[in-house]
Parts: sequence; C-alpha cells; structure tokens
Amino acid sequence: MSEKQPSFIGGHPVLDFVNTVAWRTDADRRVDRVTDAPGWLRWAVAAKVFPAAPEGELPSGEGALAGLLALRGALEAVLDAVTDGQPPPAPAWGRLRLALLEAREAAALPPGLPLRWEADARNLADLRHALALRAEELLAGPGASRVRRCAGPGCGWFFLDRTRGSTRRWCSSGDCGNRDRARRHYARTHPAAH
Repeated sequence: MSEKQPSFIGGHPVLDFVNTVAWRTDADRRVDRVTDAPGWLRWAVAAKVFPAAPEGELPSGEGALAGLLALRGALEAVLDAVTDGQPPPAPAWGRLRLALLEAREAAALPPGLPLRWEADARNLADLRHALALRAEELLAGPGASRVRRCAGPGCGWFFLDRTRGSTRRWCSSGDCGNRDRARRHYARTHPAAH
C-alpha cells in the first residue's frame, strides 16, 4: 500500500474507510491519511459514499470527527476479529451497534424494494451514519465471509477476496505483493543473510 493518496482497493466503502490508515499493523509506520473534516468530505465523494460535495461549508465539529474516528476504530477491531475467525470484541461491537442505531434513527427509508436505509450527505455525522449502514450491509451479507486482511508485513489493509479460489493474499499485487516476492527472492538468493 502507498502512503500518499487514499486508495480504494478494498472492494467496499467500509473496507476503504478502515484502510484510510496506512501501515495499520505497524506502530512505527502507521499514518492516518485523512485527518480533518474537509479531507473526509473529499474522501466521501471519491469513495462514492456521498454523491457530491455538500453545498455550503461542511460543519467540522470535534464531536462529529471523533464519532467518525470511533466508528473507524470499532470497524477495525471487528474486521480484525472477523479475519482471525474470532468473535468481535465486545467494546468494538457495542460502538458499532450504537453507531448503527443512531444511523437508523437519522436515516430515511424510501418506499420501494429492495429496502434500503439512506443517510443524508451533508456533514461528518451523515458520513458516519452512511458508513454504519454500509457496514451493516457488508457484515450481514455474503461479503462478510470474503473479507481478508493483507498478508504484507505491517500493512493490515482489508479487501473483499473475489478470486475464484479465495486465494488473494495482498491488498495490491503491485505493492505488498511485489514487496513479498522481492523479500522471498532475496531470502532464496542470500541464504546467509538470515
């Protein structure tokens, strides 16, 4: 994974949301790629969570930003547990549950089928609601069993494995995959280095 621009390799907006932290599992290299309200607005539009930038100024209250980051942390813990085949940690599950309840309370349910809750697209609170609703769709549907974590050392990004035999190992074959292949090649050709 690269550290410069947000990447959309997860195959689902919720996975891309958690993947806004680069080098997620390496404390020395961990970098938050989106750090402020305008950045989250740009991310929401680029990730197609919001159809377009809201008119006017995006309210950037610290509470709304803290709520968004708390949801990301909860999803990170839940997805780590899912990919490890473990039950989600109770505190993270509770935060996700609360975010989902708040999202449903604020969302609209337009008439028509299939039923689909829709959050507004005006501010960070709406972004949190939209992502909580998308998390429910992901974790309640068939995609939940296809969530994987990148095998690249320190990466930890999540993605939907849509390969035929569920064999995808890396967030990106050209990034973490190349690093892994280079590391294995070096180990084979320089055995004394280990």
